[in-house]
Amino acid sequence: MFEAKRRRILSLASTMGAMMTCMLPMQAQQTGTAQSRGTVTVSAETMERLEQHLTELEAEVTELKAQMKELRSAPAASPASSASAVLAHDLVEDPAQGASPVSHALTSEGSAVLSEDDRSILNYLKGTTINVSLDAYYGYNFNDPIGRVNLLRAYDVSSNAFSLNQASVIFDRPPDVAAGRRFGARLDLQFGQATATLQGNPVNEPRPAIYRNVFQAYGTYIVPVGSGLTVNFGKWASSLGIEGNYTQFQINYSRSYWFNFLPFYHMGVRAQYNVNKKLALNYWVINGNNQTEPTNSFKDELFGFVVTPNKNITWTVNYYLGQDHPDATPVSTCGPVPVQPGLCFQKISPAPNGKLHIFDTYASWQTTQKLLLQLEGDYVIERLWANAAPGQSSAPSHTSGGAAYAKYQLTPRTYVGARAEYLSDRGGLFSGVTEALKEVTATYDITVGNGFEMKYEYRRDWSNVPIFLTSTQNVFSKDQNTATAGVIWWFGRKQGPW
Repeated sequence: MFEAKRRRILSLASTMGAMMTCMLPMQAQQTGTAQSRGTVTVSAETMERLEQHLTELEAEVTELKAQMKELRSAPAASPASSASAVLAHDLVEDPAQGASPVSHALTSEGSAVLSEDDRSILNYLKGTTINVSLDAYYGYNFNDPIGRVNLLRAYDVSSNAFSLNQASVIFDRPPDVAAGRRFGARLDLQFGQATATLQGNPVNEPRPAIYRNVFQAYGTYIVPVGSGLTVNFGKWASSLGIEGNYTQFQINYSRSYWFNFLPFYHMGVRAQYNVNKKLALNYWVINGNNQTEPTNSFKDELFGFVVTPNKNITWTVNYYLGQDHPDATPVSTCGPVPVQPGLCFQKISPAPNGKLHIFDTYASWQTTQKLLLQLEGDYVIERLWANAAPGQSSAPSHTSGGAAYAKYQLTPRTYVGARAEYLSDRGGLFSGVTEALKEVTATYDITVGNGFEMKYEYRRDWSNVPIFLTSTQNVFSKDQNTATAGVIWWFGRKQGPW
């Protein structure tokens, strides 16, 4: 801005000098007559132009002095604002480019390059991400089941159909202690088949429709204790089991039995404390297993830790203690006092008080730059009654097993993945039938570009009892074979797994 004023003043002074130079020959020619009178004759037009330039020059100098005085009285500019001023000067004063609309947004006469409001908006957007994911698939079940249903699947539930598994929008503003902000928040909105899997069971949720599209919604605060105690309040995705919700970050397209069986989400308070770079401790107090609203007064808990001995190995251990038996049952009416829909209950007496125990552990090992190995082990036991009364059964149901994964990077954009899994379901906690389930899955993945991925998969499930659907009513098979093509699009500024 000041450089422009300087050039303007120099230009006016140069013009005046040229005019004075042109006047000298005229003076020499008029010496004979003009000297006799003691004056020099100059045309009225020339004098008028000279006075106009002089007036403009005085105005420019006065304005420049005022701006210099204001600059001296203002606080010293920071390096960042100085750099912004230089950038704004280049945008405004480049003769080849001319003034642009951006220059008017960045600069103003005698003021800062960016207003405080503009800078606060930019700082807010810098720490906030909006991310979108679209997950769709076509799957074919070689059993040709009635109703085109893939049994015991979490997400790829439909056969011989073009299906929308999940459409998600994620708003994330994590804490930034370095910037002086110890709080943040996250909201995941979800639509599609996966929403029914995650939150479609009225046995777990008294009012599932209210929360169905809200997969995660929690606030975060980092308590200034030691290295920082991270506390979340709200609803979040469960970290039990190695697999997660967003397909683009999973080795396989279909989810494992254990992802389908272990909790999907929780509502409550959780805390994590990093003892050092190699050990983190976790503790939760929550309403229950897949419960935004509780079905009883017992508060479930989780105790866990994560060990990272080096950058290539991570080991997670979790112990979950819960009580998922409801102490009341919904009824259509509950007396003359009006209440919200779905809030009429009738007490169950006596209410089952048996506990749920989940022992969950998994590890990841990046053996080489191309080969990733993962292993998961789980043991789940649940009783209906803690102390059985006469005539009440307290025999526990328990489910155990695990899964092994391998991922080999063929090229920077392609990999092959495999999963082998075993689940012993004694008491029918998972499938409703006492059985031994097994499955193997092979996946070929192509990342077409950053934000566009395709997964081609073949999977075989089998059991020691016939449970899988076929094309004939009430005729079941011991195995189920499926082929699936999944397509995932996503975009957003969030780095790492969502």
